[in-house]
Amino acid sequence: MNVRDLEPKVVWNHFSDLNAVPRPSKKEERIIQFMQDFGAQLGLKTYTDAAGNVIIKKAATPGMQDRQTVIIQSHLDMVHQKNAETDFDFDTQGIEMYVDGDWVRANGTTLGADNGMGVAAIMAVLSSNDFAHPAIEALFTIDEETGMTGAMELEQGILKGTILLNLDTEDDDEFSIGCAGGIDTNTTYKFQHVPLANESKTYKITVNGLNGGHSGVQINEELGNANKIMNRLMYGCEDHNLQIIEINGGSLRNAIPRESFATVAASPAYLEEFERRVQTIKDEFLIQDPNLNIHIEATTQANQAMSLADTKKITSAIYACHNGVFKYSRAIEGLVETSSSLARIIVKDGEFITQSLQRSSLESGKYDVANTIAAPFRLMGCDVIQKGDYPGWAPNPTSAILDVLVAKYKELFNNEEPKVMAIHAGLECGLLGERYPGLDMISFGPTIKGAHSPDERCSIKSTAKFWLFLKEILANVPK
Repeated sequence: MNVRDLEPKVVWNHFSDLNAVPRPSKKEERIIQFMQDFGAQLGLKTYTDAAGNVIIKKAATPGMQDRQTVIIQSHLDMVHQKNAETDFDFDTQGIEMYVDGDWVRANGTTLGADNGMGVAAIMAVLSSNDFAHPAIEALFTIDEETGMTGAMELEQGILKGTILLNLDTEDDDEFSIGCAGGIDTNTTYKFQHVPLANESKTYKITVNGLNGGHSGVQINEELGNANKIMNRLMYGCEDHNLQIIEINGGSLRNAIPRESFATVAASPAYLEEFERRVQTIKDEFLIQDPNLNIHIEATTQANQAMSLADTKKITSAIYACHNGVFKYSRAIEGLVETSSSLARIIVKDGEFITQSLQRSSLESGKYDVANTIAAPFRLMGCDVIQKGDYPGWAPNPTSAILDVLVAKYKELFNNEEPKVMAIHAGLECGLLGERYPGLDMISFGPTIKGAHSPDERCSIKSTAKFWLFLKEILANVPK
């Protein structure tokens, strides 16, 4: 079945149009132009601010002019991840989608449902004329996935709405009324190459087949981190003269690393120790990552590598680097309050680099875990830079628009009680609330699984539910 034939067609067709346009973070020129053209074709007032955010305004339908103006917001960029064996160029190709039962998936890449389904739903609101709604200000932000610079630099004064609906939550029975803030901790260390130890051979190690996923929403699932697994294969192997030559682990700052590739030098006796460790690790991850693959093979013999001393420093620092949940919330049961994800490790050309992302719903917790991550790298002599600091969004349980959503959800869906919660991920609401103080904000969306990984998929049934719900909310916005 073709994705364009799915219901609601107005949403899936806009999503298909959107997914035909490459839209990597920080390279959004084509998608910005696409949205500008879309607004112009509808004859709607369309504006692009200096940051690149696109705002399209639509007047209220008859009888709705006395309702509060609603800002509906989603981000234009998407996470670009693909399987190692997938031949795909995100800069030039559109996403290749297919239907799998109740799911829409992509062929070996991320789908872009995060946040493309939100964008498509807003486009459907703007292009439809068959349901009631108040005045709409559609806000399409850029660069959410790699720094939230669109929300951070959003022009002030252009928006007049008092309610903001963010369409970036990924379970259709959840309403997010708060989110975590975040900060990046990046480290660098320069080292000198030295000759290989006597009788050492050169080996290539591969760790792949992990599920990966969103490093905020899924951090509590204890999914395998390829960077930490790779380090376990190398740590404490001084007796085998193990020296690191190169490492390329992970890919994106906000994705749980699925793959890591390393070249090392070691004595042939290391192979036996390697196999012992592989079996131990596979046994540990049998439930959450059953497709984990760990492989070693001889490769072209190298002449130089990192020294044994630097190898020990680096593997020790990585081992000491916390990865996963740091603290659970005492205010909201089951909510991860603070976490860290070791997203990227690179060893190349005499330099050791790490990138990690810390998140917390408490500002103090965010800086506490960031310092915890920085400490072992500082101790080994790394330069540490912490940047990309963005605030969380404090929950407002007395929100008027929240009352509307809860009541309408129960009315539409057999008196089912929705889950009102905070999310352990970065939503743009915190920054948008700073730019436009006093907004009544809430986030919701269709069910999306595996975001930030090639296993990303969007539920067809949930999308129909989400579209029905969004239309009903807009028709019942308070005065």
